[in-house]
Amino acid sequence: MNNTRPLESSNVADIRPEVSPLASVRKIDLPKISDPSAPHGGNLTFIEGGGHVPFDIRRIYYLYDVPGGAMRGGHGHKALHQFIIALSGSFSLILDDGYERQRFYLNRSYYGIYVPPMLWRELEDFSSGSVCLVLASERYDESDYYRQYADFLRAVGRA
Repeated sequence: MNNTRPLESSNVADIRPEVSPLASVRKIDLPKISDPSAPHGGNLTFIEGGGHVPFDIRRIYYLYDVPGGAMRGGHGHKALHQFIIALSGSFSLILDDGYERQRFYLNRSYYGIYVPPMLWRELEDFSSGSVCLVLASERYDESDYYRQYADFLRAVGRA
């Protein structure tokens, strides 16, 4: 599930920090409740902030109708924590700490990826009809964003 490749460095003096935010990224399995006695079957999954995810949920949003070949995300957060789930379909989540990248393939609605602050994130390879659900630790705050990769790299000591 993880596909790690180092980023190219133009400065050999760059030294990776002791602990990367990538070390805190993790897949979290959610409860999956099946009821075989139900006449039509199906499953139920629920999420509790501070229980299933390591933060209180203050905002929920979802991406859908993303055209094939499009990339979403392309930013970093200074303090925001996120939990990202493929509610329907599939997509790839790429996380970057300024030193290396990890790729996660999401295609099930009963698990997600916890994303701590100070990681650049990109979403790509959306399948037709996919829905990406994002649970966030804070309300929208533009001042929490790194919109330019160069600004993010400066913040993590790479520029």
